[in-house]
Amino acid sequence: SAERFPEQAAFRFASDSVTYEGLSDAANRLASMLIECGVKKGDRVGIFSGPSLESAKAVFGIMKTGAAYVPLDPSAPAARNAFVINDCGIRLLVSSESCLESLKLLLREETGVSTIVGIDEDLGVRTVGNREIWQMAGDELNVRVLDDDPAYIMYTSGTTGEPKGIVHTHRSGLSYAKLSKELYQVNPEDRLGNHSPLHFDISTMGYFTMPLAGATTVIIPEAYKKFPASLSQLIEDEMLTIWYSVPLALIQLVQRGLLEKRDLKSLRWVLFGGEPFPSKHLIELMKAIPRATFSNVYGPAEINQCTYYHLSKAPAPEKPVPLGRVWDNTEILVVDNDDRRVARGETGELLVRTATLMKGYWRRPELTKKTLFTRERVPGVPEVFYRTGDLVFENAKGDLVFMGRLDRQVKIRGYRIELDEIESVLTAHPHIEEAAVYVYEKNGDQPQIAARVVVKAGSSISGPRLQKDLGKYLPSYSAPSLISFSDILPRTAAGKIDHKEIKRQGEQEFKK
Repeated sequence: SAERFPEQAAFRFASDSVTYEGLSDAANRLASMLIECGVKKGDRVGIFSGPSLESAKAVFGIMKTGAAYVPLDPSAPAARNAFVINDCGIRLLVSSESCLESLKLLLREETGVSTIVGIDEDLGVRTVGNREIWQMAGDELNVRVLDDDPAYIMYTSGTTGEPKGIVHTHRSGLSYAKLSKELYQVNPEDRLGNHSPLHFDISTMGYFTMPLAGATTVIIPEAYKKFPASLSQLIEDEMLTIWYSVPLALIQLVQRGLLEKRDLKSLRWVLFGGEPFPSKHLIELMKAIPRATFSNVYGPAEINQCTYYHLSKAPAPEKPVPLGRVWDNTEILVVDNDDRRVARGETGELLVRTATLMKGYWRRPELTKKTLFTRERVPGVPEVFYRTGDLVFENAKGDLVFMGRLDRQVKIRGYRIELDEIESVLTAHPHIEEAAVYVYEKNGDQPQIAARVVVKAGSSISGPRLQKDLGKYLPSYSAPSLISFSDILPRTAAGKIDHKEIKRQGEQEFKK
C-alpha cells in the first residue's frame, strides 16, 4: 500500500495522521533500532501503549524484524502485565511518553525488561528516545519472514483467570485480512472506526485488513469512548464508512449518542461481535442508521473470525441474531460430547478448521492439545479443528445459532440449563436493560439460578413480577429463583459482561 497509495492516510488519531509512505518509513526506522538493541527473529517485543499512531508504527516495526509483537494494556494492573512479560520472555518494550506513570509502576515489579524504546526519561533501564529512532535508516530490512513464523501473541484471561498467550502467525493474520477484506468489500476509500484497543482481537481489522486494502484506520481516542454523543460526532466528522466494536459501544450510542442529530449516511457497514447483541437495542440502532448494512461477527480470539450474518432487515425482538454461515477457507463441525456430528437442528459444540487458526498457546502444549481436535480423512494428512466451547445448532435456513457456552451449561435437579438462554429471555423483557445469570451455591445447599438485572430508565418492576413474566417463556426449573437489581453491570476491559465479578458480588449480597 505504501507503493500503491503513498499519500493515502493509513492511520488517523485525533488531529494527527500518518500516510502509508510515512508509516513504512517509520516502521523501517523503528525496526532498525530494535535490531540494534538486540532484537532477533523469533523474539517477543511488548507494545506498552494506549491508542495512538505510535501503536501502529510499533506493530509493523516489530514484525519487520521477524519478532512477534505482544500488546499490553497500560491501564491493567502492573502485576498482570508483569506476568505476561515474564511468561512471554519479553526483554524490550516499545512505549510512549503518555504511558510514563504506568511504566514506572510496571518497573517496580520483577520483570526481565532491560530496554524501553520510545522514551527519553531515565527509568533505571536503558531507554531510547524518538530522536535516536529517527536517526536510523529508513530502508527496507533484509529479514526473511515465513508465513508460519509468529506475528503476534495476544493474551486473554482463561477460565482460571491466569492469562494465556494466543500465538498467531503471519499466515493466520494475513488470512484474516484477506478474508475480511473480501467479505466486507473493503477498498481504499473506506475509513474504519477502530474502537477496540490493540490487545483485543477486534483491533486486527484496523491494523491488518485496512492496510491490506490501502484504506484508512481511524483510531478512537479513549476520551470519546466515555461520551457517546462525542463519539457519534466523531463518526460524522471523520465520515467513517465501517464501524466494528463490541455491542456495548453501540448500545451506548443508541441510548446517549444523540444519533437523531447526526448525519451518519457515510456508514455502509456496522459490524459487531464479542458477545450477543440484544435484539431490542439492535432494532433501535438499525432505525437510527438505516443506510448501513449490519453484520454479526463471530469468532474466538484463537481464530479471530469464522462466521458472519448480514441483517437485511431488523430481527424479531424475542429472537437472538444468528451467528450465520462460515466464510471462505473455513470448515466446521457441530459435535456431541463424544465428538460425533449431530444432526441439523440438534445442539452441539462448534469446532472450526480455518486458515485463521492460531498456532497454539504460548508455552502451554497441554492446553493447546486439549483445545484442538484432529481427524484424518486422508491417512497421514491431519485436519486440525479448534474446539470453541460454544454450543450452536444449524437452523432450517442453514445459519448457525448460538445457544451458550459449554462452560455456562449447568445441571440442576437433573435438568440441563443454558444460562445464556435465560439471559436472552431476560434482556428481551420490555422493562429490562441488561441482565446477567449465574449459579448461586450456599453451604452445600441445592444450587439456585440467580440473576442480576438493570431496569430500563423510566421503568419499574419488582422481582416477583419479573419472575412471573419469565414463567411465560421459561420452564420452572430454569427460571431464576434469586433476582437482584443494579444500576450497572460490571464489565471486563473488553466491554463484555464480567460474569465472574457478578457472581462474586451476588454471593456476598445473598449471604447477608
